[in-house]
Amino acid sequence: MPHSLHAALTDWARPWLFVAKVLLSAFLALWLAYRLQLPQPSTVLATVFIVTQTQSGQVLAKSFYRLVGTLLGLVVMVLLIALFNQERVPFMLSLALWIGLCTAGAARYRDFRGYACVLAGYTALMIGLPASQAPEQAFMQALWRVLEIGLGILCAGLVHGLLLPQRSSDELRSRLQERFREFADFACAGLRGQLDQQRFESSNVRFAAAAVSLENLRSATAFEDPHMRLRHGRLGRLNNEFMVLSTRFHGLHQLLQRLAGTSGQRVREALQASLGEVDALLAPLHLRPCSETDAVRLAAGLEAAKPVLMQRIREGRTHLLLGAPDEAQRLDYDTAAELLYRFLDDLHAYLQTHASLLDHRHAREDWQERFRPRANSAAAAVAGVRSALLMLLLGLFWMASAWPSGATFTLTAGMVAALAASSSNPRRLSWQIGCGALGGACLGVLLTFRVLPWVEGFVLLCCALAPVFALGAWLCARPRTAGYGLGLLMWFCMLALPANQTLFDPLRMFNEYLAALLAMGLATLAAGVILPPDRPWLWQRLERDLRLCVVQAVRGRLRGLVGEFESGTRDLFSQAYAFSTGRSDVQRRLLRWMFSVQEIGHALIELRLEQARLPALDCYAESMPWRHSVRLLGRALIRLFAQPGEANRQRALHAVEQAIDTLRDTAEPCAPQFDSSPLRRMLSYLHFIRSALLDPLSPLRSSDLGSFAHAA
Repeated sequence: MPHSLHAALTDWARPWLFVAKVLLSAFLALWLAYRLQLPQPSTVLATVFIVTQTQSGQVLAKSFYRLVGTLLGLVVMVLLIALFNQERVPFMLSLALWIGLCTAGAARYRDFRGYACVLAGYTALMIGLPASQAPEQAFMQALWRVLEIGLGILCAGLVHGLLLPQRSSDELRSRLQERFREFADFACAGLRGQLDQQRFESSNVRFAAAAVSLENLRSATAFEDPHMRLRHGRLGRLNNEFMVLSTRFHGLHQLLQRLAGTSGQRVREALQASLGEVDALLAPLHLRPCSETDAVRLAAGLEAAKPVLMQRIREGRTHLLLGAPDEAQRLDYDTAAELLYRFLDDLHAYLQTHASLLDHRHAREDWQERFRPRANSAAAAVAGVRSALLMLLLGLFWMASAWPSGATFTLTAGMVAALAASSSNPRRLSWQIGCGALGGACLGVLLTFRVLPWVEGFVLLCCALAPVFALGAWLCARPRTAGYGLGLLMWFCMLALPANQTLFDPLRMFNEYLAALLAMGLATLAAGVILPPDRPWLWQRLERDLRLCVVQAVRGRLRGLVGEFESGTRDLFSQAYAFSTGRSDVQRRLLRWMFSVQEIGHALIELRLEQARLPALDCYAESMPWRHSVRLLGRALIRLFAQPGEANRQRALHAVEQAIDTLRDTAEPCAPQFDSSPLRRMLSYLHFIRSALLDPLSPLRSSDLGSFAHAA
């Protein structure tokens, strides 16, 4: 069978396989809930639908964190009921505060840990609101909810883990290989001068998003595959090394672009042989995905190619010197040569780590750098305050009105607010959940009063429920419609699924659905009115956090600094880029800031690492003038990125030129070449910082901090 046909059939079959496994796990859980006489089979089925994911590793990860969140919510809720069993207002106030804290945690982490926060919040709601009406039964209700949730987790995990599992490890390998193939093609085009600005920007956006998503996928693989668990550190190292590799190439490409003018033509000509050498090494890499076996062969080839590249660099420098270049041209050549050689060295390290995945145990598993996501604390706090305020107002309304369906009203609002907290667009997700719940209400009324009275036995019940579950699962299998599917399945199960003792009460059902839909409307309204994340206030804050990563590069602890800087910049940019969807001007500005931060921040870190490796010689002493000038440069760059403006840019430009002059005048016992002289290498980093400050496309040249104010 041709590969393209096989891939097409696989893509077609994957969602239907997912639907089949959802149906099987749901009916297994429902049968066990009925056989065990659990009081709320709807909770079991809702758990199945919530934890279900397309990959088995994600199912197991969500299941684990759901159980953790459930137990935490149980403990908190039993404690609150014990403290305020006779005081409804303090109880509701404490519950709203807890929901706010959980929602803020979900907005802060945005991964499986965030999911645990979500579950800790609405598990407390599911237990606390019904129990508040009968405090004497609170403990038993809490135990029943834990048993029901645990049963749903068990059924979903067994079905997805044993029946034709779609392993997260396979998806991770596929994404790693495809990302590297795309990067090799991207780098080849850049070295040949065939990389236009649009492709350069769009590719960097994809690489940044891929780094964040792959980290979440890596976390999921540890739950399903012991082989991947043994390689957990190397997979994290691989992601970190790719980020360093892409940043290095970005700096090289930007410098080559700045050499496109007449003054830089001689430098480009002298570099051409070296660029061609690296291009020839990269050319075969984008033809097909690179497996671990391929990585072994490629790493050996790059090891042999590094001395050849160094010889090409020396020959190019000799060719340049024949034309009596000025100081700026010599610095341009040395800086570009340094970046090119380090790019090849980073590529070699990446392939070595990729090749090490063949072994169960390897020395590269011991890795100190970690992917550290960054989130804006103000955004998380706003999400928490929004949910707490909504819960408090609706809860007080329920108490004042004595509405029989007030518990469903309050519970639904809290659940929707918690589920939407980690989304880049909570208003859209809340709207999707509400629309799905409306469809679930219509189907629930139809089945409850037209179909279920004629059903006898579990088999016929499954036949009646299968179309609804299949429709919801099919919607959940697609990211764009997942909210609709979640709303349909969740609220169909919660309000229309037959219990062990079914009561056909039309008034109660209509009242419950009315309460749920009204709560969803209010949650959607709150997400769109109370400081929504897709407004300029958050773009401004995330942009500022992104700029202040330079402060981290200057003052942060060197141990783990590279990983923290690379992951932090990409995570902040990915968030801001997602929040500003539909605003191309804002996204372009954010992208320019990320480029500037990565260029200058990475050069500063390399400068600090180079200083940390210096031998104990007098010319490298802390009291030397060049050391003082480098420290002054760091303070000037901190001031510039904290308060962008032309005056601070000129101050930073003066500081870097002074550092270059001081460093150039410092004598050292080594040969004056970047491959043998630490000071010459640091001179290259300083020159690169200067070129970044002089870049006409840099946001530092024309920073307008008020531009976001007009983006509303």
